[in-house]
Amino acid sequence: MTTFTIDRENNITAFGTPEEAAATTTTPFDTFASQEQLAELADAWPADRLVAIWNSLAGVVPVESFKSPKTAISRIWARIQGLGEAAKPKAEVAKPKADKKAKGGAQAAKGAPAKAKATKKTTAAKNAPKGKTAVKAPKATKPKAEGVREGSKTSAILDLLRRAKGATLSEIMEATSWQAHSVRGFISGTLGKKMGLSVKSEKREDGTRVYSIAK
Repeated sequence: MTTFTIDRENNITAFGTPEEAAATTTTPFDTFASQEQLAELADAWPADRLVAIWNSLAGVVPVESFKSPKTAISRIWARIQGLGEAAKPKAEVAKPKADKKAKGGAQAAKGAPAKAKATKKTTAAKNAPKGKTAVKAPKATKPKAEGVREGSKTSAILDLLRRAKGATLSEIMEATSWQAHSVRGFISGTLGKKMGLSVKSEKREDGTRVYSIAK
């Protein structure tokens, strides 16, 4: 599953898998694998950052503003699909090529705050070190997915997502000791792509995003 990263300088990079993105990127970054996930990240950005990202992409006609953030996100997502195609591994190639970066990486908008979440090199979600969890996952009420080891972080996340009220991003981060982008990558890549589970992402009235296994 093609995964994109965007760093504090607004450089957008495409990777063949979420694990590759997490393992090879060293600077603070955010990840997204769909237009919806890009929109979630953009909720916390100032409007001029979306303008800066668009104007720095190769071959575009610069703009001073967008009609709405939704319009900006839609156009940016469509424009970077070429990067995603380039990042996909070719048939019978033993090792994927290094990440593809947008030519002439986007420059941050003047005065636009940059998000910096990761402070250490992020490792792939499946290789994340085990640690104590502050939030205890409730006892499973449904059979585990085939191949999921009892007591593993995958098992803990599934228990949280199967609760009637689902689980917030903060609860999953606390239970796994992972950072936000690693949790999102795990949900979209491992649970969605590899395990074939349908995970719903919804916002509560207070603006908190909640994830749950679709029934």
